[in-house]
This record gives sequence, C-alpha cells and structure tokens, in this order.
Amino acid sequence: MRSFSNLWFWIALAVFWSSASHWVLGVPWDSVLRAKRKGGQAEIDLQDLVRINSNRLLHIIDVSGLFLIGFTFFILTGLAGVGFAYNVEFAQAVFLLLFPMSIVSMLSVRVARRIRADSPTGEELRKRLARHRFWVQFIGMISIFVTSLWGMFQNFQISPLG
Repeated sequence: MRSFSNLWFWIALAVFWSSASHWVLGVPWDSVLRAKRKGGQAEIDLQDLVRINSNRLLHIIDVSGLFLIGFTFFILTGLAGVGFAYNVEFAQAVFLLLFPMSIVSMLSVRVARRIRADSPTGEELRKRLARHRFWVQFIGMISIFVTSLWGMFQNFQISPLG
C-alpha cells in the first residue's frame, strides 16, 4: 500500500486532474472552443449541454445534497484521521485526491446555480466556463504540488538512506 512511490498513483493523479480540467460542468472543453470558433449550431449545442448538465447537477444537490455533504465529510474525516493520525499512506493518498475534488464540486454547484439564475448565452457563458475551468486548474495545480511535496516527504521518511 505504498502509494507515493507507486507510478500508478502519479499517473492516476495526472489523469484525475486532466479529466477534471477537460470536463467543465460536465461539458467537454473542446465543445466550448468549437462554439467560440464556429458559433451557430455549435453555440446552441453548448448552451443546451450546459443547461442540461447544470440542471442535472442542481437536481442531484436539491434532492440529496445534505446526504451527500454528510457522507463526503464522513469519508474525508475518516481518511484524514486514518491517514494522518495512524500514518496509513493509502488513506493519505486517497484523501489528497478527494479533498481538493470536493472543493471543485462545491465550485461547480455554485457556478451551476449562477448559470441557472442568470441564463447567460454566447460569450458570457463561455467566459463563465473559462473562469470555472481556470479555478479547477488552479486547485488542481495546488493539489498536485501539495501531494508531490507530501509524497516526497513520505518517501524520504521511509527511505533506507534517511
């Protein structure tokens, strides 16, 4: 269960954040770029995709949001306690994957609520999605940096050279 010295963990971390950055509110980023380049039907498709995915996300939150928040806090608290208090590296690794993604999820709900309330179209919609993508990438960058530092620290602690 040595996660931080396992190549598959680092590949999974990269794929995890790459996917999070590509799928903005469940909409692939290339759809946003296509709508900007071509307009017309691509723009209508983007608006429909954003509307559908925003409404879907908000329906899930409205129906079972409290349960999801409680369950998420339970899992994150358990992982943090087992990982950092009992020094279980696998739990630390999973926590360092899930905790930042929970922040991204909260941001996504916030953006979806604003999009539903304001119903932006065209350039304004693309700007909001781009801004949301920027923050997802920023959180991902900080997450990868912190995970890398913690992983190196753990590897040095266990290393026979230390």
